[in-house]
Amino acid sequence: MTQLTEGQKAPAFKGKDQNGKAVSLADFKGTKIILYFYPQDDTPTCTLQACNLRDHFGLLKKKGFIVLGVSPDEEKKHKKFETKYDLPFTLIADTDHKIIDSYGVWGEKKLYGRSYMGLHRTTFLIDEKGVIRKIFIKPKSKQHTEEILHAWSEIL
Repeated sequence: MTQLTEGQKAPAFKGKDQNGKAVSLADFKGTKIILYFYPQDDTPTCTLQACNLRDHFGLLKKKGFIVLGVSPDEEKKHKKFETKYDLPFTLIADTDHKIIDSYGVWGEKKLYGRSYMGLHRTTFLIDEKGVIRKIFIKPKSKQHTEEILHAWSEIL
């Protein structure tokens, strides 16, 4: 699944956020980035994860992080999700899977013994120089901020 490795340069990307505004990795040069990929807006686990990041957003911001969420949903759906849960961070629409594919988070999944293709919930911690410092495969949605802060303290 994830072919990227820690210590590797994060792939550049461009997309549109929930407000239709262009956003790219280059916009955040010199900043620590939490780039999290999630399957779908307003589903139970995705909502838990987004709300965990929202609830600790002040702390993450204080520690110098920005949060970028990416899913294959379109901009309008992202806007509804942002509004419904008062999310204070950017959600990037990747309907054509360009970002998803460049980060290697699309692949085979199994549910109730059935195989299908889908997005693997994955988070990348990217440092100020654009280097991937930590990859969370299957992050714990309810404790995601804690996972991130613990991992970052070990990196320092």
